[in-house]
Amino acid sequence: MSRVAVVGTGYVGLTTAACLARLGHDVVAADLDAEKVARLRKGEIPILEERLPALVAEGLEEKRLQFVVGAAEAVRDAEFVFLCVQTPQGESGEADLSAVEAVVREVGPLLAPDAVVVTKSTVPVGTAKRIARWLSEAGAAHEVGVASNPEFLREGTAVRDFLEPTRIVIGCEDTAVAVRVSDLYRDVPAPLVVTDAASAEMIKYASNVFLATKISYINSIAVICEAVNADVKDVALGMGYDPRIGRDFLNPGPGFGGSCLPKDSAALLKTAAGIGYDFELLRGVIEVNARQRDHVVGKVRTALGGDVRGRKIAVWGLTYKANTDDLRDSPALEIAARLAEEGGDVHAYDPISGEIAGGQVPGVVIADDPYTVCEDAEVLALLTEWDTFRWLDFRSVAASMATPRIVDARNLLDGVELRHLGFDYRGIGR
Repeated sequence: MSRVAVVGTGYVGLTTAACLARLGHDVVAADLDAEKVARLRKGEIPILEERLPALVAEGLEEKRLQFVVGAAEAVRDAEFVFLCVQTPQGESGEADLSAVEAVVREVGPLLAPDAVVVTKSTVPVGTAKRIARWLSEAGAAHEVGVASNPEFLREGTAVRDFLEPTRIVIGCEDTAVAVRVSDLYRDVPAPLVVTDAASAEMIKYASNVFLATKISYINSIAVICEAVNADVKDVALGMGYDPRIGRDFLNPGPGFGGSCLPKDSAALLKTAAGIGYDFELLRGVIEVNARQRDHVVGKVRTALGGDVRGRKIAVWGLTYKANTDDLRDSPALEIAARLAEEGGDVHAYDPISGEIAGGQVPGVVIADDPYTVCEDAEVLALLTEWDTFRWLDFRSVAASMATPRIVDARNLLDGVELRHLGFDYRGIGR
């Protein structure tokens, strides 16, 4: 088994480290946050991710996983160095590679000649070549290899996605290096795609943007369904049986969010502009996504007769999707904040409410109980598809509200049953 360093312990880095240890490799994971490292050494996981606490505990107990402060401490004896640092969206839409460059220049002189630097973070096409140049400028041995091994992890199912992936992609200019990287996954049953680094980097962007396109497409169809009195759930069901289309990502809602799809869409649009190509389709995808948030705000406004000022609005869900504690670019968060900006008296609950500081949502009161936020509310907006919301006592909810109205922005609930209970129910595309 191999000696692996993982730089960065966010969603991608921590999952990568824990899963590689699970596969039998000796893994050292590094982070700059000393307090975070201290917690990880105790097995305390700072993110909500199914199975991850158990894998980290197992790795620590079997001494295949350790955590250190700083990349330099992690890479000294490493055969492979996985870069899992953040690549946030820059001001003009491009991915910011400053963290990647800083790590590469720091560790370059410390790497063994047979080491391989592997990018796991989502990076623009051409980053592998940049890393090779940065390594050379930093004084790394010329034998140090560079490979792209993009992640396809979904928050909430990241461990399963790593250990049971739909494919493993490795991009490298040196076949021998590609073989070494692929050997890390020898016990993972999945199709293996070996290509050049630029193609591997492009596969990640092309995949995410295609998913974003499906979401914006079905949201556009949902708007049309509302106008022609069709039910988008039945439309999506009928579409999804076609194997050329598939069922995934045909669930209308408030638009896509999170740390990947918005950022990657903007980055690919920037890449296209850089080569002089007007990617009109992708611009449309991004514009539809922005309009969908407007659409949900408008539904709440309409439910209240056109004006939210001074009206109590209950909100269920703030994370960008269920089964995660991630609030980054969350449509739910933006919609709640905008309703508050328009003068609404917004009270919100999320299953992770205890971890949300009030200041993160200006003007929104964060509660720790789904029933409390509904007391005397004139409308309830369900903005994140947490399954727990299906099973609440809606008779009690209706009795506590000033007027029993629901805007179900995720089509999570049974509209027929809720109307039977006296609710004015409004879904998306229904």
